[in-house]
Amino acid sequence: MQKQVIAVFLCVLLLSGCSSYQFKADTNWEVESFTMTNHRGETVTNETFAGKPYLAMFMFTSCVTVCSPMTFNMTQIQQELATLGVEDYHIVGFSVDPDVDTPQKLTEYLSFYEPADESKWQLLTGYDQTFITQFARNSFKTLVQDDPTSDQVIHGITFYLVNEDGIAVKNYTGYAEDDNAVPIEQMAKDLQQLIEQ
Repeated sequence: MQKQVIAVFLCVLLLSGCSSYQFKADTNWEVESFTMTNHRGETVTNETFAGKPYLAMFMFTSCVTVCSPMTFNMTQIQQELATLGVEDYHIVGFSVDPDVDTPQKLTEYLSFYEPADESKWQLLTGYDQTFITQFARNSFKTLVQDDPTSDQVIHGITFYLVNEDGIAVKNYTGYAEDDNAVPIEQMAKDLQQLIEQ
């Protein structure tokens, strides 16, 4: 009888633990003020995102390695958000090759991935290489650097969750050889929790 009581108690603990998941921030990095141009040719600033969280990444259209799978993974997160019924968010891609990535090129790039809701995407450019290098380091603690041996740009493979106040509160693997290592469901759940808190 005592074993049965213990088993029931453990089941209750496990079930209550699963149902009471609460988002917890891992970082507290303030995103610096910026003025950029999105892929629609519109001016975008920090105020554009005020009051709504966003998922951010660093990418560029002529990338021959990680950017394509990262962008695809971001579309999968958006599909998961749609399944959860989450609507009040943005997806932001900061180009690390702004001299090449015009709004038109960014629009063409994004159209290739056929996102579930393009209106929530902001692919950004309209600054110089020095700015994006410093912005990435100061706001997201990540490296952006020209590759002196090619036309490529070295950058991280991390996705960032930024809250409604412009604070980067969590980061995740945005690319991995094993697709299961990219926590798509967790990112969607965290964004949902951030909105609901």
